[in-house]
Amino acid sequence: MEMSAARRARLASPLTLGSRRFASRVLQSPLAGVTDKAFRQLVRRFAPRSLLYTEMVSASGLHYSRSLPQIMDIAEGETPIGIQLFDCRPDFLAEAARVAEAQGADVIDINMGCPVNKITKNGGGSSLLRDPATAASIVAAVAGAVGVPVTVKTRLGWSDGEINILEFARLMQESGAQMLTVHARTRAQSFEGTARWEWIARVKAQLAIPVIANGDIFSIDAAIRCLELTGADGVMCARGTMGAPHLVGQIDHYLRTGERLPDPTPRERLELACVHLHLLFDYLGVPGVRRARKHMGWYVRDFPGAAALRAQLMCVETVEQGEVLLRETIDRLEAAPALVKT
Repeated sequence: MEMSAARRARLASPLTLGSRRFASRVLQSPLAGVTDKAFRQLVRRFAPRSLLYTEMVSASGLHYSRSLPQIMDIAEGETPIGIQLFDCRPDFLAEAARVAEAQGADVIDINMGCPVNKITKNGGGSSLLRDPATAASIVAAVAGAVGVPVTVKTRLGWSDGEINILEFARLMQESGAQMLTVHARTRAQSFEGTARWEWIARVKAQLAIPVIANGDIFSIDAAIRCLELTGADGVMCARGTMGAPHLVGQIDHYLRTGERLPDPTPRERLELACVHLHLLFDYLGVPGVRRARKHMGWYVRDFPGAAALRAQLMCVETVEQGEVLLRETIDRLEAAPALVKT
C-alpha cells in the first residue's frame, strides 16, 4: 500500500502545538520499563526529528520525593523530548509539570489511558475516562502551570459499554489540551484484540487540535492504513518499537520521501542488541544488564536457533556473557547467510 504524494506532503509538514513546531509527525510513545535514556538513544539514531517520550512519571511520587526519579533523566541536547505524567490530583500534576519543564521537556503529556490496575485503582490512567470533570481540571491546571504544550494520551473508554471518547476529547480540547493521542482500544481490552481506528477518525472530525493515532502501528504499511482511514495528524508508535528502534524513523522517512527503508536484517538486529546491552549497562550498571534481557529477546527472531538464544539471554548476568552469546550467533549467521529469513 502506498500513500498519495499530496497526503504525504501534508504529513511531512511540521506538527504545530500552540506556539511550538515539531518537524516530524511520527512519535515514540512512552513505555514503562522501555523508553529510558538508553532506548531513546537508539530510536534517535533512526529518527533524529521525532518527538520521543520518557517513561511515565508519578506526580505523587515526585511530590513526596527528595530527588528526581531516574526516569526523568534527559540527556544533554536530547530534543524534542516529552515527559508524560500520571496522577489524579490537579495540584500535584501542575507541580510535577513545572519540574518536568525545568528538566527540559518540550511537551508535557498527561496519561489518561494506562489500563494497569495499580494505576487505575488510585484514580490515574484510564480511570480518568470515568471522571471527566477531574480530567478537565487536571488539563486546565497543568496548562496554566507551564509554558510548553500540554497534551493528553487516552483510550476509547473504560469498556465497550462505556465508550465516551467523543465527549471526552471535546472536553480535553476545551480545557486546554493542545494535542490528543488516542489509543484505539478500551481499558477493558488492555492490549488485546484489534485497535479500532475508525473511532480515531470520528475524534479527528470534531477537533481543531491535532489528533495522533495510536494502536497496532507495527510497520510502514500499518501506519499508512491508519493515517488513510483516520485522517489523523500523525501516528505514535508503541509496542511496535520493542526490538525495532528503527520503526519511528522508517515511518518518518517514508512520509517525507515516499521511500521505504528496509528492515534491519537479523544480523543487524543482533548488532543493535549488543549496542543496547552496553548502553543499558553504562546507564544503569548491573541492573541495566537485567533490563537488557527483555530487549535482547525482542531483537532475536527470524533465524534458526532464535528461541534457544532467547532462553540463554534471559539468564545473562554480565555484559560479557551477553556479548559472547550475541557475537557467536552473528558469526554463525555471517558464515551461513542462507539460514537467515529475509
